[in-house]
Amino acid sequence: MKIYRRYIAREVFGAVLLVLLAFLALFAFFDMLGEINNVGQGGYRLQHAFAFVLLRVPGRVYELMPIAVLIGTLYALSTLARHSEITVLRVSGLSSGALLLGLFQVAGAFAVATFLIGEYVAPPAERAANQLRLKERGRMVGQDLRSGLWVKDERSFINVRVVLPDTRLRGIRIYEFDQSARLHSVTEAEAGEYVVPDSWRLTGVAKTILHAERSEVQKMPEILWRSALNPDILAVLMVSPDRMSLRHLSTYTRHLSENRQTTNRYDIAFWKKVVYPLAAFVMVALALPFGGTHYRGDGVGLKIFAGVMTGVLFHMLNGLFSNLGAINSWSPVLSAVTPSALFLLAAMVMIWWVERR
Repeated sequence: MKIYRRYIAREVFGAVLLVLLAFLALFAFFDMLGEINNVGQGGYRLQHAFAFVLLRVPGRVYELMPIAVLIGTLYALSTLARHSEITVLRVSGLSSGALLLGLFQVAGAFAVATFLIGEYVAPPAERAANQLRLKERGRMVGQDLRSGLWVKDERSFINVRVVLPDTRLRGIRIYEFDQSARLHSVTEAEAGEYVVPDSWRLTGVAKTILHAERSEVQKMPEILWRSALNPDILAVLMVSPDRMSLRHLSTYTRHLSENRQTTNRYDIAFWKKVVYPLAAFVMVALALPFGGTHYRGDGVGLKIFAGVMTGVLFHMLNGLFSNLGAINSWSPVLSAVTPSALFLLAAMVMIWWVERR
């Protein structure tokens, strides 16, 4: 890498990390304020609230990375322009394309970091945070639903009254239908625990088999029940689609598809997860026409404000297109790609306009 690229990369990296730390501190403060209301419920104490907030930090990093890249790059380029360093580089023959290529190399590192955090760090941390809060507050997933959790598995409908944070089940009913869509049997179990690779150990079982003119009840202390339902599918109930990993999204979408259920929301989340790390490239492209221009006055504050507003707008459009795509059944790929494509097009137009000046 050339000397100027190493120098610009160092400045941008430092500025982005500083902005990211500032954002994380701010959001952690607000998250902590929100958790204070839960302290005292069950066994939930202040230390649990602190642990919950810390476990949510990887998710915040993933969420805030594009905005931090935009503002950090804006600040670094504005500082270089104010000190006439950008002017010197341009006089030395550095074109906008070469400068943008150098910024893209920096953006590539942030894109890889965003992907790794969003895929391998944030989802388990988010799940652990939710499990901690549920456990210490003495609550159970699904207890606020009147009839519990419902899942369709081929010709069976499964009703679970309670899903514990470790994905153990309580109060299970399995309604099995025959090929003519007639109810064949109802199995009730007090509890269920997953057994690798694809079974559940049900205890306290009572199975009612419906014949043409009579019914038969079988009681068993324990049975093994094979089902496509597994802890990975149950775990998605504790993490929003935007915070799930690609693997879990793919697994759950396939499960819904096999059972002829709507998958649009999760398809959009999947493609959004694929596209989101690439937003770092869009953000540095947006920063270049603002930050790479030399002004006589001190316009850094105005540029940073413009960067914040642009980042907020990008975040809002991402959420807006995801919701509109789910409501109107738009193409998941288009719903995920459109915000980034629009901002990249805007960046290219602004760079062209600045070059013509």
